[in-house]
Amino acid sequence: MPDVVASVEVFTLTQTRETPYLGERLPGEEVNAKGYLVRKDNRTVYPTFDRSVLVRIETRQGVIGWGETYGIVAPGAVAAIINDLLVDFTIGRDPTDPSAIYDDLYDLMRVRGYTGGFYVDALAAIDIALWDIAGKQASKPVAEMLGGVVHGQIPAYVSGLPEVTLDARCALAVSWQAKGYSDFKFASPMANQGVEAELRALRAALGSDARIAADLHWNHTADEAISLITAMEPHGLWFAEAPVRTEGIGALEQVSKSVETPVAVGEEWRTDHDMRQRVERCRIAIVQPEMGHKGITNFMRIGKMAAAHGIDVLPHATIGAGIFLAASLQASSALEAVIGHEFQHSIFEPNRWLLTGDMDCAAGAYSPPTGPGLGVEPTRKALDLLQPI
Repeated sequence: MPDVVASVEVFTLTQTRETPYLGERLPGEEVNAKGYLVRKDNRTVYPTFDRSVLVRIETRQGVIGWGETYGIVAPGAVAAIINDLLVDFTIGRDPTDPSAIYDDLYDLMRVRGYTGGFYVDALAAIDIALWDIAGKQASKPVAEMLGGVVHGQIPAYVSGLPEVTLDARCALAVSWQAKGYSDFKFASPMANQGVEAELRALRAALGSDARIAADLHWNHTADEAISLITAMEPHGLWFAEAPVRTEGIGALEQVSKSVETPVAVGEEWRTDHDMRQRVERCRIAIVQPEMGHKGITNFMRIGKMAAAHGIDVLPHATIGAGIFLAASLQASSALEAVIGHEFQHSIFEPNRWLLTGDMDCAAGAYSPPTGPGLGVEPTRKALDLLQPI
């Protein structure tokens, strides 16, 4: 008899932050009663704390798998989808084929148009936990379950320079360069002197060999994005991320075919279907799958589609406890097209204590965890922070 899923539990994990994600609040960025603020430049809501949704799945024989997805805002939406719908269709399933379970759960709501958003975030958490179990049952890291390790280490780029002034952001970048990091990305909402001035100053501080990218945060028309990217190009722009609103496939096509700089997109996609619609029209150079939105199953499908189209893969890493980062590194180490991985230093470093395992990022590279399954587990202190939802 196969060892099948016996229980699925959902939790939130919340931690305070001294400084909100992206940096200190700017004038007019007020915090509401729930601890949320809206960044004026990209009109996006962020919490003033770190929070994600964790899923714990246990089999009848006591094998435990952990998954994680977005809980930055409205974590109850994800939890309700899992508790009210997905739990009963996951219990009793054989976890040795997580992708088959993922596809069955995805099919449940396709005809109603739930092919993205909170629904697929919920699927991602379950999928990650099932892959964790499958690896543990086989006594292998997930990367080996996915075809084998291609990258023993994965280059890491420093993402975000959460300081108030341009001089301070440059100094922070230089401090990371001294630790062995040569690749960087700045966020346009915090570039208070404009993106061209930001890149010009960072280039002067970091030198000609550093690679520097700009995250434009989905905040521009095609013409605006083209103008901004063109202005930055003389200062050596590595890539331009998220130049237009995610709904604007035509705008993305216009930008990608109008600039010399590589265009990077895909953090917010949920499935390979999202990618296919854009690859058919746009000149995409880099895709940035986010594990917390996609799960291991769709992360791998997107990575393989990228390889088939000659597109580089440079995964995104978001706010979280580190479980979906471990999953991202496991999958990334098994994908030939991966050229590096985002390093959210303001999250990774303070949150190390949440997980056991040997996952690390130092001297410009990630070392993926090596244990069975994801290779990480919540620590006792992390378990004490979990709140059932």
